[in-house]
Amino acid sequence: MLKTQHFFQFCDHCLCLYNALVSVPAVFTRHMEGRNQTRVTEFILLGLSDQGELQSLLFWVFLSMYLVTFTGNLLMILAIITDPRLHTPMYFFLSNLSFSDICFTSTTVPKMLLNIQTQSKVITYEGCLSQMYFFVLFGGLDHFLLTVMAYDRFVAICHPLHYMVIMNSKFCGILLLGSWVLSIFNSLLHDLLILRLSFCTKLEILHFFCELKQVIQLACSDTFLNDLAVYLVSGLLGVVPLTGILSSYSRIVTSILRISSVRGKYKAFSTCGSHLSVVSLFYATGLGVYLSSAAAQNSRASAIASVMYTVVTPMLNPFIYGLRNRDIKQALGKPFSRGTFSAYKILCFRIKT
Repeated sequence: MLKTQHFFQFCDHCLCLYNALVSVPAVFTRHMEGRNQTRVTEFILLGLSDQGELQSLLFWVFLSMYLVTFTGNLLMILAIITDPRLHTPMYFFLSNLSFSDICFTSTTVPKMLLNIQTQSKVITYEGCLSQMYFFVLFGGLDHFLLTVMAYDRFVAICHPLHYMVIMNSKFCGILLLGSWVLSIFNSLLHDLLILRLSFCTKLEILHFFCELKQVIQLACSDTFLNDLAVYLVSGLLGVVPLTGILSSYSRIVTSILRISSVRGKYKAFSTCGSHLSVVSLFYATGLGVYLSSAAAQNSRASAIASVMYTVVTPMLNPFIYGLRNRDIKQALGKPFSRGTFSAYKILCFRIKT
């Protein structure tokens, strides 16, 4: 009799367990249906201004800046590739910085111009994720390249006799590869964390592109991991590269001050003056945008301030290196002089015939 009772109790436990297991798929399905209800297909980019009369002005201003940025950085790359004198580690990293600036600007500005031209403010969910991925990727790559270039100038000035031994082609390739890998992992981390979020019905972004922090703020689900990743990675990307740059330039300044002749000091400083100007512009605009966004009452003001580091800084970099560097100016002058001379000969030949 006791065994029979134990048997029936065992059967009751098995039946309860079976019912629980059967109910799991149903609960999971209802949970996923609830999540599908919050799945978004598009976001609304409100841009820099709501005033219709300013849209045409914004279009031509940003189109002009984008063309100047694209052309200037492309000329830098072509000049470095075609001139054998510029096949050195410094110009190798500079050409990669120019390429990164082209991609960095191309991530945001063309979509903004298209939205203004078509009078549409929509960006798809997949397009927003792609834009955030490449924006974070090339923004981080700029950080690492500027740090690597500061180390290159440190070796060139503080250890000139061992410069080509230390900065050999293999080591330069490793530095470039490391910069790409770290940037890719950083952007991939943020995109994967965004994929886990569900969003509310309000999907308006007060920006002209999908800015990471504002997309996170639109989420209805818990964003603790996203916020933690943003602050940790931003701190690492801001503090570690900047510390490396400041450390390199502190040693560079110390070495320059030890040079006895004024001409020697000027020559040593001229080799790193352009890079120091670009670094100052890059971090000054980034810090200015951060402080303005923290002090601003709305996100529209921070969106306007972000134009400085997303568009203006990449546009000014070729001018800084081109105006302050004699080798770059000579390399840029050769293609134009050859092209002009060739065109002149062709024109004279056609006139004669």
